Order: sequence, then structure tokens, then C-alpha cells
Amino acid sequence: MKKSVSIIGGGPAALILAALLDCKKFTVTIYEKNKTLGRKFLVAGKGGFNLTHSEPIAELIARYTPPHFLEKALLDFDNDDFRKWIHSIGIPTYIGSSKRIYPESGIKPITVLNAILDVLTKQGVAIQYQHTWKGWTSDDAIIFNTDTAIQSDYTIFALGGGSWKVTGSDGTWLDLFEKQDIAIVPFQSSNCAYRVNWPEDFILEHEGSPLKNIAISCLNKRQKGEAVITRFGLEGNAIYALSPQIRKELESQYKATIFLDMKPTLRYDDLLEKIRKSTFKKTSETLQKEVKLSAAQIGLLKKYLSKETYLNRELLAQNIKKLSIEITGSALLNDAISTTGGIQLNAVDENFQFKNKKSHYCIGEMLDWDAPTGGYLLQACFSMGMHLARHLNSIS
Repeated sequence: MKKSVSIIGGGPAALILAALLDCKKFTVTIYEKNKTLGRKFLVAGKGGFNLTHSEPIAELIARYTPPHFLEKALLDFDNDDFRKWIHSIGIPTYIGSSKRIYPESGIKPITVLNAILDVLTKQGVAIQYQHTWKGWTSDDAIIFNTDTAIQSDYTIFALGGGSWKVTGSDGTWLDLFEKQDIAIVPFQSSNCAYRVNWPEDFILEHEGSPLKNIAISCLNKRQKGEAVITRFGLEGNAIYALSPQIRKELESQYKATIFLDMKPTLRYDDLLEKIRKSTFKKTSETLQKEVKLSAAQIGLLKKYLSKETYLNRELLAQNIKKLSIEITGSALLNDAISTTGGIQLNAVDENFQFKNKKSHYCIGEMLDWDAPTGGYLLQACFSMGMHLARHLNSIS
């Protein structure tokens, strides 16, 4: 006799889990609060639809915080495995210049989602829409806004994090788990804009300016990439990847210091030589024409350095390589690309089963792990879904 599986939530982790559960062993139902599945998946695709990243698995695992929690799932179903699987359902991919992996040109996010949904249809997965989970009954049946109580052999939660409430990922479920003595961590913004109190005349001139081919450092982490100057502060992949380090400093000191390297491909000595050999009389011309800094980068140096430092070649070169900028806060949860917090990692075992609630599991962003943008978030969700599917298939 088949066993019943109830999956709460309809994001990437839930979808691949449902797609890979053995339909000969399980009757699978997805309960989704929205009228459609994969809303956050589709919204994420609007900003450049990278499915995963192509870097070697050891490097990929190191991108996660903490890295060891997801290591087994990522090794069991790595980025190459995911590419093979997604290709097997009709979605060929390619590696872009950034080493990120995208669907081939012309394939839109909705096409990828529909390909996965086709697998669910073939698997006989039932989908119940507009079912908002409300908790448990006294005998551990799950209950919904419809007053329906469902008793399942296995219950899997894939409710997402606390960002992008419009997609249904609102994190309002935290207190329901806390009432069950399941340890939680309050949500915090990740992969988000960070507040910088720019001088008003600077931001009036440079708001929206990109900082290209830079590197940013915080604590022991350095990230090359790009950023954008906004009225709120800074955003972009070069600073998103430093979210764990910035959060750590904000928590302990209520501020964080980042260091901007405007010429990461140029050594300090070579940079200083360029400045010294310049035939331009004005420092700003030297920076623009010899060092190839943008107007916004030059503006940063002028605003953050004293006149004496700006005109001192050695000190100027040092600050081009390591300009100190103070971060005073982060964007609101709903404006973040992802969140940390949720279910504490020590509340689940190696197969994501709650330690104090047997046959109940938790996967995806609702667990307290973190990753930068660039395909890492999706890869982790897919790997966790695959890992749990294999586990359940093996024990039933």
C-alpha cells in the first residue's frame, strides 16, 4: 500500500522533491497557499535566470554559511547532476561568462517551471491551491485555512524564507514551530542593499552609478564583482556575497566597515607607479585617464579623503586599493533577495527530519543557512529536495 506524503509549499525545493519521489511507493500532495506554484521562482528569473553555478563542487560548497550543513546534499546532487536532470526534462543549459549556468537562449522561467510541472503531472502529484497551513491538531494532523485536517505518513515543509511577501514567502509560520518547541532564529535580510550615509552632494551627483570591476572586503572575506551606488547605500553582487560578514559586524557593533578596492587587478606598487609617472597636472585627470577610474570612484575618493590625503600619491594609491566605507544598516526583509533565520539547523537531523517530530521534515530557505546570489540559493534548494527524495525512497 502506498504511503502518503504532504508537501507544504510550492517552491523549488518542494517541486523537485515531488518530482523525484517514487510514485509507486507514495501518494504525493502539494499544498500551496497561492493560486499557482513557483511564484518566487518566477520572480527570481526576472533578474537574470541563473539556475546554478559551474564552479568546482568544493568551491561551491564553501560559498554556503555554514558550509558543512549542506555538504552531503550538495555532494549527492551537485551542479553537474542538476544540469543533467534539468536537461533530461527538456531544459538545456549553458555556462555564461560569469560561470553561472542559464537555460539556453530563449527559454524563459515559465518554460522551466512548466517542464517541472509536467514531471509532476506524469508522477500523479496532486496539487491543492489556496491552502494556507495553520498548524497541527493534537494528534499531529496538519490543518489549513479550509479547516481541512490531513494526516500523512510523511509531512514536508518547504515554506520559504521571509522575503518577497508578494510571492507568499512571508515567514509568518515561525511562531507555529516555536509553539511545538522547535528552535527558531528570527529572520534577517541577506543578499540585500546595505545602508551608507552618503554625503548629500555626493549622492545627488552619483546616485545610480555602477562600480564595475571592483572588489569589496569585510572581515576575512573578499569578493570581486560589481556594485551600484543608491540613495540607500550599496547593492550588487560584490556586496551581497559579504552578507554574513556584514551582519556579524552589525550585530556586534551596530555598524560594519567594508573596504573597497577600485582596481583589484592592479597591485599597489604598479598603481603607485602609474600615478607617479602621470604627466597630467590635476589628480582627477590622472585618476580618470591613467588609472581609468570612473567619475563615481573619483567622487568617492574626494568625499572620503582629506585634501592632504587625496594629494599624497602614496596615500591616494592606498585608498584606491582599500577605501574604508561604513555600513550602518541593511534593507528591510521584504526588500531582500533572501533571508537567514528560520528553523535552527540543530533542530533537524542529517535528512532534514525534525528531531522532536518524527516523519516531519523541513527543506529549503526556511532553514537557517545562507548563500550568495549567482545560482547558489536555487542549487541548495534543489539539492535538499533531491536528498530528501532519495532518503524517503530508500526507507519506504
